[in-house]
Amino acid sequence: PEHPVLVDRFLEGAIEVDVDAVSDGDEVFIAAVMEHIEEAGVHSGDSSCTIPPVTLSDDELDQVERLTRRIAEALEVRGLLNIQFAVKDERVWVLEANPRASRTVPFVSKATGVPLAKVAARVLVGDRVASLRDEDVIPSDPAHYRHLRHVAVKAAVLPFGRFPGVDTVLGPEMRATGEVMGIATDLGLALARAQAATGAALPAKGTVFVSVSNRDKRAIVFPVKRLADLGFRILATRGTAGLLRRAGIEVDMVPKVSEGHPNPADLIRGGEVDLVINTPFGRGPRGDGYFIRTAAAAAGVPCITTLPGAFAAVQGIEALLGEGEEPRSLQEYHAGPGGVA
Repeated sequence: PEHPVLVDRFLEGAIEVDVDAVSDGDEVFIAAVMEHIEEAGVHSGDSSCTIPPVTLSDDELDQVERLTRRIAEALEVRGLLNIQFAVKDERVWVLEANPRASRTVPFVSKATGVPLAKVAARVLVGDRVASLRDEDVIPSDPAHYRHLRHVAVKAAVLPFGRFPGVDTVLGPEMRATGEVMGIATDLGLALARAQAATGAALPAKGTVFVSVSNRDKRAIVFPVKRLADLGFRILATRGTAGLLRRAGIEVDMVPKVSEGHPNPADLIRGGEVDLVINTPFGRGPRGDGYFIRTAAAAAGVPCITTLPGAFAAVQGIEALLGEGEEPRSLQEYHAGPGGVA
């Protein structure tokens, strides 16, 4: 008893999920389930997320909704409720539940067309979820967010360009200073629009520098090959370059920051790199990755530090190179009954 032992268990590679809901004490309205693009462990305020969820199955969404209703009932919630989950191997883990408004409420409202703050305010003064449904304030379809005819992406605005020398690796501490939203009829274009709105637009051509940790080396081959097929020049340090060459990808090798010049940081500062993919090897101070990421931040070059983010970026670039679609207003996206198919 004098020397307690704390045993932690970590979930690696789990998908983080946000839920915004409103409870009147008897019935719970699920406004949306949001799937994060970055894996669990990145603060939800820094992570991009999508509505509808992209990779979660209907069974997993059913589990999330069922747990949300049980938690709202157990906590006797009246009004808004935000819950964060992690999903891995078809199992859902509860991370935290907050019986209050969340920063995602405006995003959910714009993405789904449901005025969530208005719904919560009316519930707090005595209205019931059922009566709001009868008035068409909320949709009658309980899974309405799954059937949207468009995709909405929330992305974080990060302040790294204003703080020279600050490492850009995302983690459990929130660093974002704002959020933006991209919306389109497909995920890739919505991602590209959201990224452009953050001020770090994805390139449609140019040079990509790639350096990833050992655990990510096998998985990075596909997105890099796709970028090469799209016409991008690929640069990499020795370890990553060797892997990519064995996979049949044409790549130019550059020395590490610690090995000489011109190294990746030099090329980034010189305007010769348009996109950086650098997943961290660890959190050791002043490593090669640190100098690469800080150089990218100072030069305003998009820098992706997670594997899911790299896959999402490829989808966004593919969309930029496609036919695209004309910008439309939120009202146009939500035209029709509830804005769903």
